[in-house]
Amino acid sequence: MDHRLIQAILTTMLIGFMIGLQRSLASTLQNKKSFIGSRTFALIALAGFMAAWMESKRPGFLIALFIAIGILIALEYVVKVRYLERLGLTTEIAALLTFGLGVMVWYGLERYAIFIAVLTILLLELKPKLQQIERHISPTDIQSVVLLLVMSFVILPILPDKMIGPYHLFNPYKTWVMAIIIAALSFVGYVAIRIFGHRHGILITGAAGGLISSTAVTITLSKLFAKERSLLPIYTAGIAVAWTFMFLRVFVETLIVAPSLAKIVALPYLLTAMAGGIYVYRLYLQSHTTHIPFHNEQLEKNPLQLSEAIKFAILFGIIYGAVHLVEGRYGDIGVYLISVISGITDVDAITLSLGEMAKEKKLGQLTALIGIVAASYTNTLVKLGIAYWLGGRELGWSLTKFTILITITLFGGIWFVRYFG
Repeated sequence: MDHRLIQAILTTMLIGFMIGLQRSLASTLQNKKSFIGSRTFALIALAGFMAAWMESKRPGFLIALFIAIGILIALEYVVKVRYLERLGLTTEIAALLTFGLGVMVWYGLERYAIFIAVLTILLLELKPKLQQIERHISPTDIQSVVLLLVMSFVILPILPDKMIGPYHLFNPYKTWVMAIIIAALSFVGYVAIRIFGHRHGILITGAAGGLISSTAVTITLSKLFAKERSLLPIYTAGIAVAWTFMFLRVFVETLIVAPSLAKIVALPYLLTAMAGGIYVYRLYLQSHTTHIPFHNEQLEKNPLQLSEAIKFAILFGIIYGAVHLVEGRYGDIGVYLISVISGITDVDAITLSLGEMAKEKKLGQLTALIGIVAASYTNTLVKLGIAYWLGGRELGWSLTKFTILITITLFGGIWFVRYFG
């Protein structure tokens, strides 16, 4: 006997069995009767394999058997709806997909079939989470997603991908791409806050808020601490986790815009994020509670708005042009000066500007890295000042310790990249 053929048959049956097992367990947990179980799914996968096998000897056999299986599944659905009054085509669609996976295995696509099977099982398992997400999505959120699609696939393609303007410093296409990136990343944080809500505590809300505005988190929690000073560790942790996610956001932005630059940005930023995570975890262990609800209009406002995208596009264009001009006249010192000034209010625009210039070879990678770090560190110092001002000396000193840790990891990472990278 052909051992490869036997292996393919067993793989086919295993794929069908695993998908069927997931369907059976899901029905059992929901106290629902299942007509198509793990054995039936295994047989359906085997039918697909056999149909593809016989197709080479009897043309048309594959289509005929697929139609026959489809009719049986359709009858099963009719019975389910009529007698059990249950709607939903998930199991039936999964069964048809399982037939196709069996066909794929026969044609030597075992790895792809297994990959698709794993994705199918994962998607089926995600149903409760997806339902939870759907419950928290509002019509406004749907409109925002549509707006993101319009920004990406309607507006973006019609913009010219060339430098325009008096000094040829403005590229409409690339500028709009940057606006889309920031809108999408901020939307991830917004969705996280909508899904998890404030009931999961200060750490999760602070982390999600860090993807939108770590400054907003710092302002809100500093004001709250000024009214309730008995929970210093958890308030510090909430602000620190927002700062930590800000560093992760900067790394992701660099990775999207300039993957080659991200390789050297990774060391200082991922090291800072890891150190920040450890620091926050230690504070968490010292805290009596993490369930401190806080609200901020900036965090709860949907970031996918055309006006916000246009504002960022303008800011990016200004900073990109400024960096290009000062780099030509004053060299790296001019770049660092612009980075520090930009970091006072915003980190995203300067990060994407330097990343884009590094990708275009208009700026050295080490110069871009130092500029991004300068902006991030300046922004951190500004937020530390906000904590001292609004939260008082106790909160400020607690965050100063975290800032010292950030200083070591960020500039230590630059030093390592410069001399060993």
